[in-house]
Amino acid sequence: MTVDYVIDLARQTMSIGLWVSLPLLAIGIVIGIAVAIFQAATQIQESSLQFLPKLVGVGLGLLAFGPWILDRLIHFTVTLISSTATVGR
Repeated sequence: MTVDYVIDLARQTMSIGLWVSLPLLAIGIVIGIAVAIFQAATQIQESSLQFLPKLVGVGLGLLAFGPWILDRLIHFTVTLISSTATVGR
């Protein structure tokens, strides 16, 4: 196992982590900004108003993007395991 292989593996791991989490984080940010604007406009400062829409939005996003996320993670895992067998020789 070379240093270049380890660096490439770390890069791939961070990249897949970014791409897998990005859709759900984007949904949470967009809903958070929309709720913050609504709270500022109406001056309603209820803490559950901030939490519940994000929870529902991220849950729906997980239902929508879940198969894609699982496919990416399975593909990465299979590639990692198959490359580990060749590196070990």
